[in-house]
Amino acid sequence: MADRQALDEVVEFTSDLIRIDTTNRGGGDCRERPAAEYAAGQLAGAGLEPLLLERTPGRTNVVARIGGSDPSADALLVHGHLDVVPAEAADWSVHPFSGEVRDGVVWGRGAVDMKNMDAMILAVVRSWARQGIRPRRDLVVAFTADEEASAEDGSGFLADRHPELFEGCTVGIGESGAFTFHDGSGLQLYPIAAGERGTGWLKLTARGRAGHGSKVNRENAVTRLAAAITRIGEHEWPVRLTPTVRASLTELAALYGIEADLRDVDRLLEKLGPAAQLVEATVRNSANPTMLDAGYKVNVIPGEAVAFVDGRCLPGGEDEFSATLDQLTGPDVDWEFHHREVALQAPLDSPAYAAMRAAVQEFAPEGHVVPYCMSGGTDAKQFSRLGITCYGFAPLKLPEGFDHQALFHGVDERVPVEALRFGVRVLDRFLRTV
Repeated sequence: MADRQALDEVVEFTSDLIRIDTTNRGGGDCRERPAAEYAAGQLAGAGLEPLLLERTPGRTNVVARIGGSDPSADALLVHGHLDVVPAEAADWSVHPFSGEVRDGVVWGRGAVDMKNMDAMILAVVRSWARQGIRPRRDLVVAFTADEEASAEDGSGFLADRHPELFEGCTVGIGESGAFTFHDGSGLQLYPIAAGERGTGWLKLTARGRAGHGSKVNRENAVTRLAAAITRIGEHEWPVRLTPTVRASLTELAALYGIEADLRDVDRLLEKLGPAAQLVEATVRNSANPTMLDAGYKVNVIPGEAVAFVDGRCLPGGEDEFSATLDQLTGPDVDWEFHHREVALQAPLDSPAYAAMRAAVQEFAPEGHVVPYCMSGGTDAKQFSRLGITCYGFAPLKLPEGFDHQALFHGVDERVPVEALRFGVRVLDRFLRTV
């Protein structure tokens, strides 16, 4: 079991990592190297030989392998990213890169996404080194760059250019799962991610006839684009249940004593109350317009207008997604994938899932573990190229009032000290028994 020092170090490491500003503004504007060097130093202190790997100077990844006691066993990947999304200090109660520990809570950007998990990994590995513990199977630990953008400098680079470092890995864990979800009625749920919707970021381009703003123009590119994105934004996508989401709905319904009528999913979601938040974003594909760019002067009709749409599709829903976009954009607007990544599913009858469930239940016996599918994406998408089946498992025991999902990318991101210590205990138990 993780020693007392690990329970202190996880707080220290979380705070230290938050103080290293690794803001990823997209377009290559980020520098993870200081955080990577910090993580590598902690791993080296545990007797490991971490590699620092870059595709682009300053965009640093760390990979280390811990040898297991059973050389015939498959290896396990444990990964976390080092970059964070931007934070506007004026909006926060504390400075977002202070790493301040106040009233039993660690504050700052990355506290839940996901420098907390990075710190848990480091604390467990160092605890094992002090106690002479070896896992049964090889563990590959990876701290990545660029997850908050395209992952091209991070997990994508590692999967494409350094696949040999992950040899033997069949299962991986990363963000986001095994956190406490309070339903408001006293029930505590611990959702473990066994799937992700695919990423389909789209670029729409409308072309028309440029001209003077005072003249009649039936071929206005802005008008054509506006019509297309309105159709996209208002489209009602049909329900499409994947095995993971079907299992999630079924298990939640059983917990609440509700009939799991999957013929009317929207009605079932209403009956689930707050717990529906874990599922409602993943029963359909989605497409949300997010950016517009057109024109350069108020009295000039531009010949081109561009929009970007955040599209997400369920496993098996890619063809339907593309066909629907063809219809919604119409003949006057072209669209293409600006960035695209696969949707994922992981089995719920696997030994890894059973070990995750057991680890949570040992330290949170009052909780109920349920599977869920993430609405967004993680580095698991890139690591899946190597044949690794990935789950979201970054355990946290949160008190009521801590909305884990709202704190992702939110103002005043923070994590309780005791949540971190719980995470260390659960992660340690899982990694020793899986």
